Amino acid sequence: MAKQNYSFEKRQKEIAKKKKKEEKRLKKAGVDNEQPQESQPTEGADSA
Repeated sequence: MAKQNYSFEKRQKEIAKKKKKEEKRLKKAGVDNEQPQESQPTEGADSA
């Protein structure tokens, strides 16, 4: 019988927790998930 890879399971849980925390932070900041922060234009980008 194969030995279980607990470190893989732990890493997956950590990734899921980190993703959930980031989504919560974005929601609290008032940013929609459909519009990532990178796609929003900056003020000085068009004038350059």
